Amino acid sequence: MATQDKTIRTTNTVPEEVVTDEAILKIAKEITVKFIEVGRITPATFATAFAGIYSTIDKTVRKK
Repeated sequence: MATQDKTIRTTNTVPEEVVTDEAILKIAKEITVKFIEVGRITPATFATAFAGIYSTIDKTVRKK
């Protein structure tokens, strides 16, 4: 008997998970808090640092 190779082809039918703005905000907040705790962010640099952290996470999870 000859054996037959059966190739099962699967496609990704699972829809991509949507990451909400709220989830990104929470993650950015947690990272910012950690940076404040270790002294990497000060009140003077908070606005710039937070915007950069939020933007980086947003670009990463949404593949912009």
